[in-house]
Amino acid sequence: MHEMSIALAVVGQVEDAALAAGATAVRTVRLRVGELAGVVPDSLQFCFELACSGTVLEGARLETESVAGRARCAPCGDQWPVGMPPDLCCPACGTPAAELLAGRELLIAGVRWDDPPAPAAAGRVHRPHLEER
Repeated sequence: MHEMSIALAVVGQVEDAALAAGATAVRTVRLRVGELAGVVPDSLQFCFELACSGTVLEGARLETESVAGRARCAPCGDQWPVGMPPDLCCPACGTPAAELLAGRELLIAGVRWDDPPAPAAAGRVHRPHLEER
């Protein structure tokens, strides 16, 4: 279950960034996960919730965006979705060597957090206008 180590790494990176920015709470973490990354989304979701416990991410929602695997044939230039299990033989010319273009991603695509409260302006006092008196 390597999803727990992934979840811990994501939570650690987001927490570091959030605390450095003075965030009070993280609301959403969006991950881009390639279909060839070897990640089970339900397991990652479960582990993410556990990893968030006791951190500034506690209660944060995990959103995952699946990225389809794509390959390109070097000799003929054809591109195709590789599917799962991946088919890395070119459907146009049958060459087994392929360049994987997408599908192995595992990256943090976005984070939404609450900003710290704005500091009160020092020495700023509201004085009522004549109409307010």
